[in-house]
Amino acid sequence: MRIIKRLGIGLGVIALTLVGLYYSGYGGDLAFRAFLAYSQPSKEFDASTAVAEPNYGDPINWAALPGEIDPADLVPAGVDKTAQTEKSVDTFFIHPTGFMRSNTWTSPMDSNSGTEENTLWMMANQASAFNGCCNVYAPRYREATIVSYFGETDLRNEVLGFAYEDVKRAFAYFIEHYSQGRPFVIASHSQGTHHALRLLEEMVDARELRERMVAAYLIGGIVMPATHKLLDSMSNISACTDAEQLHCVVHWDTMAEGAPTDLFGLARPADSLCTNPLSWQVNEIMVTAEKNAGAVFPEGTYNAALGKGKDTSTAQQFETLPAPLQQHTWAQCRDGWLVVQDQQGSEFDKSDTVDASGNYHMLDYSLFYMNIRNNAKLRVNRYMAR
Repeated sequence: MRIIKRLGIGLGVIALTLVGLYYSGYGGDLAFRAFLAYSQPSKEFDASTAVAEPNYGDPINWAALPGEIDPADLVPAGVDKTAQTEKSVDTFFIHPTGFMRSNTWTSPMDSNSGTEENTLWMMANQASAFNGCCNVYAPRYREATIVSYFGETDLRNEVLGFAYEDVKRAFAYFIEHYSQGRPFVIASHSQGTHHALRLLEEMVDARELRERMVAAYLIGGIVMPATHKLLDSMSNISACTDAEQLHCVVHWDTMAEGAPTDLFGLARPADSLCTNPLSWQVNEIMVTAEKNAGAVFPEGTYNAALGKGKDTSTAQQFETLPAPLQQHTWAQCRDGWLVVQDQQGSEFDKSDTVDASGNYHMLDYSLFYMNIRNNAKLRVNRYMAR
């Protein structure tokens, strides 16, 4: 049960590799630009060269479906499991970036690759939090490579916009063919959260679908987070301010106490939304670890190998989740970040899952897994009891 600690390779590891230079003044900007020049695809982004768009009528283009056996079915040891097909509510889960290579701007959707294993890692360790309340649906899509986040804004938006169109089509297919009028939860992480925010704006906010949306768990936006300004611009969707509110959004980005908040020069909105998952409130009150229903170690290994090279599968299987660690950490929102106890020396550190920079992006779900699971069930029960 290990994530490669050298996430000096994902958002967390690019940071570790360069953040020292950036803060010390020893050529941080130069080093960053050199990294980008080396890591970005050699050709400009051209949508016409991407692999064919996924057909969402084919189950192979779904990483999680209620009628299939997949890692989104996993539950932590000691937690009751019920069949997803028995649920009256669905979850549409948009997975984060698993495409760490940069031979191309978007994922070639190779079923025998490190990217695919990362997608399954996300199903096991993130999407599974919603199988207690819901039938889980999670589309595969032509996601943007991780390095697209570190290029020029226009390029980043173009590549992410291309990926979003797949998500939008998948959601439309889900609504028309799978949902059958049932209520739904939208959940996401990282790149998935960027797409989910746009999906709320374009497909949910001003439509009748808003009444069917129980809540949106849009977690870990990091450099492109949910903001108060964005939510204020919506007509019918707002930030959740308590544990049972409906038709609303929760969001947080996790960091260790004392960690640097400057993401090596990348701009982050000052009005980022921070929902404390131990209280489900939007304030800066510290909530003690007694309210933490259980952190869950990630299952499996996340393939964080960056750059140009073969996207190699390790043929790993995702079969179990460990028992929750109750009362594992306190949490407090500070200046738009969710600050938690430093995990170095904790049980997570023993399992090699802690980013020494203090950026706990990879642990946004894991540290609060049971709180997310329990709250999703609470909101669904509240919705169904109306």
